Amino acid sequence: MQALQNINLASLADSVLSLSSAFIMGGLIGLERQYRQRTAGLRTNVLVAVGAAIFVDMANRLGGSDGAVRVVAYVVSGIGFLGAGVIMREEGSVRGLNTAATLWASAAVGACAGADLVVESFVGTLFVLAANTLLRPVVNRINRQPMGTASVEVSCTVYVIAPREHQKLAMSQLHTLLEQLHHPVRDLAVHAFGEHEVEIEATLSATSVDGSELDGLVARLKSESYVQQAFWSPSTTE
Repeated sequence: MQALQNINLASLADSVLSLSSAFIMGGLIGLERQYRQRTAGLRTNVLVAVGAAIFVDMANRLGGSDGAVRVVAYVVSGIGFLGAGVIMREEGSVRGLNTAATLWASAAVGACAGADLVVESFVGTLFVLAANTLLRPVVNRINRQPMGTASVEVSCTVYVIAPREHQKLAMSQLHTLLEQLHHPVRDLAVHAFGEHEVEIEATLSATSVDGSELDGLVARLKSESYVQQAFWSPSTTE
């Protein structure tokens, strides 16, 4: 009977408005993510926004504004576990950071809606969409700039996979070719690759890197009969 006593039509209408707002705002954010085929798309962002709104709306109803504030703090920390699940490390680079940040923002938008701050949740949605759309051309333009600047160090790693019995021969050839290109080896590591092969990792460091030179180096390595695979991968550090 306690459930029947807790029914309050005015409060219920307020909850419906809050959750509907969270659904719509999360949907707007999710549509942009779904259009770009990101890991967390339409449904995920809607669920995050609505879930945050449910928790905050419930706390607001049971414990007042003080209870809602405490729940918001838990939402902020708890959403980090969900965001961490979409971050992936692939070939020396990190992917999914923007998706994780968008989920975090969706939770913030939902929390605003749950706290009856509908206008604020709408404004927050506009800013999230602006960050994911209007700033994209700026990011792409910056990424197309040459990396040979004083503030950025370009590190390239050349990978060579060869049979164990030809390890020394492959390392010697790799060292010779790199010396011809005037790219000294900063770090050299050898790892087991399967049962009979090894993977040689030669990390280079230079202020400017010519990708076509490394492509040519890899092609020459591949032409050797004792080299099974060869490729290179760039990465940058501030």
